Amino acid sequence: MTLDSLLTKATQYGEKTVAVAAAEDEEVLEAVAEAIKLNLASFLLFGDEEKISKILNQKHSKAAKSPKVKIVHAETAAHAAELSVRAVKEQKANVLMKGNIPTAGILKAVLNKEFGLRTGNVLSHVAVFEVPGFEKFTIVTDAAMNIAPDLNQKAQILKNAVHIANSIGIENPLAAPIAAVEAVNPAMQATLDAAALTLMNQRGQIKDCIVDGPLALDNAISIEAADHKGIKSEVAGQADILLVPTIEVGNALYKSLVYFAKAKVGAVIAGAKAPIVLTSRADTAESKVYSLALAICSAK
Repeated sequence: MTLDSLLTKATQYGEKTVAVAAAEDEEVLEAVAEAIKLNLASFLLFGDEEKISKILNQKHSKAAKSPKVKIVHAETAAHAAELSVRAVKEQKANVLMKGNIPTAGILKAVLNKEFGLRTGNVLSHVAVFEVPGFEKFTIVTDAAMNIAPDLNQKAQILKNAVHIANSIGIENPLAAPIAAVEAVNPAMQATLDAAALTLMNQRGQIKDCIVDGPLALDNAISIEAADHKGIKSEVAGQADILLVPTIEVGNALYKSLVYFAKAKVGAVIAGAKAPIVLTSRADTAESKVYSLALAICSAK
């Protein structure tokens, strides 16, 4: 499976619309222009109309003239965030995307009790990697939102990841709660949570996936490593989802895959009423487009 295949898959869901908050950002508009070229979606661009138009006209003239682009002026980034979230809330858009606004700013609008996109569930970051040398996707969660999730939060983070996996064609994903060791150790909370999540899955509390843990990273992704340690499991060696115990582990794993393994990635925030594309300035335009495709595939 490749992330390029998601680009094709995303075009098969009918017309989708993406609301971009504070769209006056060169990298974001580059991704918007590429997404329009690929016929992924239409875009509502909220923000400084003059700046957005200037960037589009100077660098992306085809996108500037496209009927798939509509610019809506907003005086401030906070106002742009509110308008974009309202557009999703009112079903004028299917996906929310962050532009030139701090993450805290857009999340404040997302969590607004009056017009936000709350569901009562935990919001979590789900990253889908295409790793060289691996035949299928590797999904890592949560590398960006939840600092030190407790057991209940981990269960919700896992459910969010399963939803994303299902949306891209992985029907019954294999999920590995990651720890430093494979044995349950009362002194290591990650192993206790992993064992509890495994039991919750067996009892039907976490559905549409197979969970087994704790597993160390090598035993989760390498059949040879799992065999060497004598681990017998449906998940060991072939995990689709790697559920990390803390944000530090997730962040380091995410960046290791990108910088050491040269993996391609698309990521979304799941758990709200619509998927949210929260890319950073360090992300390539390619990664932003993959994230848009992932969000479109997972949008209701």
